[in-house]
Amino acid sequence: MNILTVTYFINGFLMVAMPVGLTIYLTRKFKQGWRLFWIGAATFVFSQALHIPFNALVSPVMNQFGFIALPLVLQNLLMSVFLGLSAGIFEEISRFIMYRWWAKDARSWGSGLLAGAGHGGIEAIILGLLALYGYIQMLIARGVDISTLVTPDRVEVAKAQIQAYWSAPWYATLLGALERLFAIPIQLTCSILVLQAFTRKRFWWVGLAILFHAFIDGIAVFASQIGLSVLNIEGIVGFFALVGIIIVFSLQQPELAADTVSISVIPLDFKMAPLEESKENLDETRYH
Repeated sequence: MNILTVTYFINGFLMVAMPVGLTIYLTRKFKQGWRLFWIGAATFVFSQALHIPFNALVSPVMNQFGFIALPLVLQNLLMSVFLGLSAGIFEEISRFIMYRWWAKDARSWGSGLLAGAGHGGIEAIILGLLALYGYIQMLIARGVDISTLVTPDRVEVAKAQIQAYWSAPWYATLLGALERLFAIPIQLTCSILVLQAFTRKRFWWVGLAILFHAFIDGIAVFASQIGLSVLNIEGIVGFFALVGIIIVFSLQQPELAADTVSISVIPLDFKMAPLEESKENLDETRYH
């Protein structure tokens, strides 16, 4: 059996399993359900529903203003800044909206982690399912006459794509899972940073989350544009994932017990004053 048959499957499986496993752990640790995970997931989808069309609309506008006439290095730099900021702004403002109007009760460290697991986790799950879908397609294509699946003018292109897919180095087939392994902690970090805007009553924490997110995305885009290898880019993202983990634990706060209730207790030595048995007092205690 070709080892890629195994590694491609492991890659897609891990992309789905990592966020699911993380969320199971967090729900048990903090004794919460999956509600915040799904809220975080919906927030990510909402952010992308705005983010992706925005990028698609702005790029042609930039070209009309002479962007393509700039030196290549400057083009790469400006595009990296633009893509980084657009990702940071749309995702972190969406996260702020989530905390402000949708998850009003999510004000603890554990709640922030669960919402972040949903935000970054649903992205990993979607990409993982797409990777598994492509894997199944390539398995099928490898065992049939490709001319029966595509039009004649696409046969050679399809054959080249299939050949490239099954000729990749085994470690390259696992890069999707590695990327998600680094991306999820970054999403957790941004979730905790935005949460501070509510727990510490300072909106500049949202700005900090935007800059953190934008800087990482911008660096990754710029590194890819100047021809840095995928492994080097993942190494850079992995470094920021470690920085994010440090930030998350540095902002950890004690969790309130789920069953904590404020109760006014009457002192044990409390004594009621005796009530004089007069006609007026008896009339006051009568049920009307």
